[in-house]
Amino acid sequence: MTTNSAPSSAAEAPPARRRSTWIAAASLVLVLGGGAWAIGHNKASAAAPAADKTPPVLVTTVRVQPQDVQVYRSGIGTVASMASVTVKARIDGQLDKVGFAEGQDVKAGQMLAQLDPRTLQAQLAQARATQSRDEAQLENARADLQRYTTLIAQDAATKQQLDTQKALVHQLEATVKTDAAQVQFSQVQLSFTRIDAPIDGRVGARLVDPGNIVHAADANGLVVINQIDPIAVQFTLPEDAVPDINRLQQKGAPPLAVVAYDRAGTQMLGTGKLILLNNQIDTTSGTVQLKGSFANPQHTLWPGQYVNVRLQLDRRAGALTVPAAAVQRGQDGTYVWSVDGENKASTTPVHVLQIADGTAVLDKGVEAGQRVVLDGQYKLRPGATVVENTKAAPPAKAQGKAGADGTAVAGNASGGRN
Repeated sequence: MTTNSAPSSAAEAPPARRRSTWIAAASLVLVLGGGAWAIGHNKASAAAPAADKTPPVLVTTVRVQPQDVQVYRSGIGTVASMASVTVKARIDGQLDKVGFAEGQDVKAGQMLAQLDPRTLQAQLAQARATQSRDEAQLENARADLQRYTTLIAQDAATKQQLDTQKALVHQLEATVKTDAAQVQFSQVQLSFTRIDAPIDGRVGARLVDPGNIVHAADANGLVVINQIDPIAVQFTLPEDAVPDINRLQQKGAPPLAVVAYDRAGTQMLGTGKLILLNNQIDTTSGTVQLKGSFANPQHTLWPGQYVNVRLQLDRRAGALTVPAAAVQRGQDGTYVWSVDGENKASTTPVHVLQIADGTAVLDKGVEAGQRVVLDGQYKLRPGATVVENTKAAPPAKAQGKAGADGTAVAGNASGGRN
């Protein structure tokens, strides 16, 4: 039994060693495979950010430019006649003839209508006759007074006779004055039969035809004359414009300029001057009424016409300007996308002083020469890298329309103040 068991144990030893070898080899393979996977995973993880890196955003940028701007306040106005007169008859009578054509320009003093004058001519003749009679009686009374004065010196007349004659002379002098007044009154009444234009202007439609009886109490009158040249433009501005206007008016400067444009705001219709800042603010609307006077020889402005009005205030030297398209609006207000020296974009809050003619005037948030994004803002996020889009059209210069002297002009931004 002892001799047979030893060989059996020796025979079983080689398979055990083989299993250990296989286990060690499998472990080595697993270790090597895990290491290789870890190395490959780390390499893939390191390459992923490079693959996911966002490319630069194509944008168009401009520089913030300082320039002199003309500050103005904008409003909507209505053209109105500088003077409007309803021509009426001042006496009753028959309308004999009309001296104008409908829609005609007339001059002050031009005959517009003629009433039948015959009745008043007769009254004037009667008044003159009465005056002549009383003047003759006065002349005789004065001669008698001279005689009584001579007789009283010769003691040939009484003092009472002299005093009575003096009283008669005074009475007749008063009568002659009354007659003269009556003659003048009749002349004035007769002059009312000729109706002249009181002002220069343009007549409208004829309201009464010849042959009709007209009365001084008629409500409509004969015709309406509107003064066209010069002409007025009435407009309103917010109440916060009043301090600026008063400040400039108190300097003793020339009247502020007022410019009228058509409804589209593209065609200038005329340039005038401010003649009225109303003495009260309308509490219901928070606005103040203003009026400008315009020379209108070409009749480009017409009563009742709606116009856009710009009241020019002072000039602002060295104002920082950018194209209006560069200004964005968000929940926290207005801002621009600015670009730093490393071509990184970031939002910069700004205060828009005014916007007009494609130009925004800023007084806070930016500096002269700073780059801001004009086009491509919708692709940006803070910290994004930008690159100039050279294929895009050249950006518009940050300036508005030039005035007559080459100075850029600017108006109000929404919610901004001058």
